[in-house]
Amino acid sequence: MTNQSEGSTDSRGLGSAVGSLAVSSTKAAAANPSTDRLLVDQALVDSTDPLTGDPRVMQYLGDSYEVMARFHALLSDQGVVRGLIGPREAGRLWERHLLNSASVAAFLPSQGRLIDVGSGAGLPGVVLAAMLPGVEVTLLEPMERRVDWLEEVAGRLGLANVVVLRGRAEEIHGKIEAEVVTARAVAPLDRLVRWTMPLLVRGGVLVALKGRQASSEVAAARNVLKKFGAGPPEVLEAGTIDGVESTTVVRITRANVRNPKASRGPTKKPAGRG
Repeated sequence: MTNQSEGSTDSRGLGSAVGSLAVSSTKAAAANPSTDRLLVDQALVDSTDPLTGDPRVMQYLGDSYEVMARFHALLSDQGVVRGLIGPREAGRLWERHLLNSASVAAFLPSQGRLIDVGSGAGLPGVVLAAMLPGVEVTLLEPMERRVDWLEEVAGRLGLANVVVLRGRAEEIHGKIEAEVVTARAVAPLDRLVRWTMPLLVRGGVLVALKGRQASSEVAAARNVLKKFGAGPPEVLEAGTIDGVESTTVVRITRANVRNPKASRGPTKKPAGRG
């Protein structure tokens, strides 16, 4: 989850860069470790997540719950220290971030390739990789420090179906294609379509997690959608458990290919267990 205008050009595989989260986080907090630690400790004391251990969450996530709970722990600690999650978010990670991301899995295939554009802290990409082990999930992120985080998380969680690439979506046009592209809080839909439609195979689907302005964004993007050969957009509501607000999703199929067809890029060596 990040803005595509940030970062620099490069691409990196996951393999050798995966290391100890404790070592990497020490470097990240080296400027003022005591202050960072105090802020995190205070956030955790003040903001215990009420959905931690909730049997409804466990039932909804099924086999992926254990990995998701470990991801929750990483986000609430080092995710805060390293500026990927705000301290006030530590007490509502399940509701606002993890379940919000998990809700779109119902709209996705169980196999193929998925590119998560602007993956940031790993939302929704890491969540979907945990829920869909048969899908090769490429986490695309332009900022180096976030790439480092994603590599470490994938290794710590043992997500062997994850590949991390550093770069922007427009920089990999013609190099990689996927059956699905996801994006959460990246950009308005008109810009997002320009960046992501060229990454989809014909019949591939863009799944964008949006807020209350989703319908307005769809209306504003009509001309761009037509230009890039998109089918009729759908605005959908994705629910998870009772009491948690549903996620508004915009789903768009690439009906026609109107720019040179990209060749499917080589598969990077996926991450093993760290």
